[in-house]
Amino acid sequence: MDFLMSGLAACGACLFTNPLEVVKTRMQLQGELQAPGTYQRHYRNVFHAFITICKVDGLAALQKGLAPALLYQFLMNGIRLGTYGLADAGGYLHTAEGKLSPARSAAAGAMAGVMGAYLGSPIYMVKTHLQAQAASEIAVGHQYKHQIFPPQSWKVALAAAMVSGIVVVLAMTPFDVVSTRLYNQPTDTQGKGLMYRGMLDALLQTARTEGIFGMYKGIGASYFRLGPHTVLSLFFWDQLRILYYTYTK
Repeated sequence: MDFLMSGLAACGACLFTNPLEVVKTRMQLQGELQAPGTYQRHYRNVFHAFITICKVDGLAALQKGLAPALLYQFLMNGIRLGTYGLADAGGYLHTAEGKLSPARSAAAGAMAGVMGAYLGSPIYMVKTHLQAQAASEIAVGHQYKHQIFPPQSWKVALAAAMVSGIVVVLAMTPFDVVSTRLYNQPTDTQGKGLMYRGMLDALLQTARTEGIFGMYKGIGASYFRLGPHTVLSLFFWDQLRILYYTYTK
């Protein structure tokens, strides 16, 4: 659970910070191996870069490379924070007297960081290539022509569903947990619940007794169910509409 929660938390942050990553990448590639004053500055500062990218490449360009960025954050931070959390839970960060050891903490943090960075490096490279892609008039650095999915591919819908699913499960899982427990609680002869008085009471009891993680039980299953379910629903809906209009004309 430490790995999953750490990865999902980093992905949630990435949804908001990826536009800044796009701007950072392009500004770092601008004027690569060229003396100052010998090249055209497409991006004068952070704010000018935001405006320029939106005007030329469109607003969606600020989220270029989002799919590999999310995967990178999930792997790197999931492994980094999850591994450190396991070391802490296993007592490896403390001395025989039970005191926190700065040396062991630093070693565990360094090892976890190295593992996360090593495994995430190939994904970071793909992310950088995609974020650097721009229209010719504002292009900087080498322009790779990667295309993750073919146009109109079902994989595009799946990827979009999996990305949006991160926000959905983070927002909805506590309510899903509560609804499951409300439906499953025992009742008296009049059908009144014996454990919870209502949704708010169930939320408060769960948070007080099981902590914040108790409200996110089953989040992994919810996340991996959401993407395929969304894609399959849209797919079958589209196919049924095609059949309907084909045979009713």
